[in-house]
Amino acid sequence: MVSPSIASATDRAPITWRLVLRLALMVLALLFLIVPHLCYRAVGRPSPMVMAFLNAAGWIGGLRIRTTGTRLRRDVLFVANHVSWLDILALGGAARSAFVSKAEVETTPLVGWLADQNHTIYVQREAKREIHNQASELRSALARGRPVTLFPEGTTGPGDGLLPFRASLLQAVIPTPPRLQVQPVFLDYGEEAPDIAWLDPESGLDNFKRLLARRRPILLTIHYLDPLPDEVEADRKALADAARAAIAARMEEAARSSATARDRL
Repeated sequence: MVSPSIASATDRAPITWRLVLRLALMVLALLFLIVPHLCYRAVGRPSPMVMAFLNAAGWIGGLRIRTTGTRLRRDVLFVANHVSWLDILALGGAARSAFVSKAEVETTPLVGWLADQNHTIYVQREAKREIHNQASELRSALARGRPVTLFPEGTTGPGDGLLPFRASLLQAVIPTPPRLQVQPVFLDYGEEAPDIAWLDPESGLDNFKRLLARRRPILLTIHYLDPLPDEVEADRKALADAARAAIAARMEEAARSSATARDRL
């Protein structure tokens, strides 16, 4: 289902001064940080400039983040709902996470290079011959301890509901590596989630332009939920079902809290 605001937005998001200013500031942030980033890479050290750029780009774009729960720092696979390209800026910056992404991102000009700097793991979901290699890449990334985020919906959803979780996307972590924990994450854009969401028939470019042209800030609450119990980590379907149930429960709880707050006004 496409929200009315999304449908009307696909008539072509206009180019406004606010969009141009924000885009210019993002470019300046990239240019300011790229030299120290390349220096870190040249000496083989992890670059904090990636996280700095993601945080800066999100803030420039109007993203304002608060968090609930306890975020695991390492040896963790975050399993999150997916609403917008803003999710990447939010979790990449706030949680220092790498991501599992569709292979098409790797060949997208500039976006692919930026994704590479954050050690993105690319998957070709239809290429069965590549599944073993892709699983090895993901397990190797997780073995290094850095957080990795997977969006098991496989695409962006409406934000006020969940699409089915694709258990096949979790096959790479079955059985889970030693010490690894799977932590569900609910990305909560509140009542404005349907307007933030990137859904058909809106193009990615139009969604990008539309969100950067917004006057109001984009409020996002990142809910870090309890890690999943060990007993569901032996089966990909059980893992997908448990993660989806945890996020759905927090989504319902947040919706009730919002409705109660409105009733009190």
